[in-house]
Amino acid sequence: MEKVVLLAWILVLSIWTIPVHSKYYSESRPYEPVQEKKTHLRFYVHDILSGNKPSAVQIAGPNTTKKEDGPTPFGTTFAIDDLLTEGPEITSKVIGNARGIYVSSSQEKDLTLVLYVDLGFTSGKFKGSSLSVFSRNPITENHRELAVVGGRGHFRLARGFVLVKTYSLNTVNGDAVLEYNVEVVHP
Repeated sequence: MEKVVLLAWILVLSIWTIPVHSKYYSESRPYEPVQEKKTHLRFYVHDILSGNKPSAVQIAGPNTTKKEDGPTPFGTTFAIDDLLTEGPEITSKVIGNARGIYVSSSQEKDLTLVLYVDLGFTSGKFKGSSLSVFSRNPITENHRELAVVGGRGHFRLARGFVLVKTYSLNTVNGDAVLEYNVEVVHP
């Protein structure tokens, strides 16, 4: 036991006495602009709240005893893992997924969400790439615009917008199919 303690002290003292010879490293170079491309994408997002395997589930809600009006009271938060498809039918070819969260952010009668979603592509030319969307989403409006704030893979440094149109909505269970028309500029 004494040998173990002695060895531990020797290691501690050795490490403590070794001088550290490191410096912060940074290198700045002149910015060289790259040729940018404009890409247009159209696909459908299936936001399913019902059934045995919903793609959007509530993960938090407001802490209140007041009876709230509407399907998503102020502060309600959902996690999503929605399918992206080529066409509006659920049987269309799956091209990716929309993963993220949305929060009910309006205290008024109009239903507005704040949406953070990563639109990840799992097939085709953009397989392995994604677009990051962070925006206000006034879902009671039939046509709306969301901000694309970045991306990865082919869409690194992307910026642009998504025009969203509600293709179909089941007002009983909340299931929706949304048409996304995306315009992005990227290197």
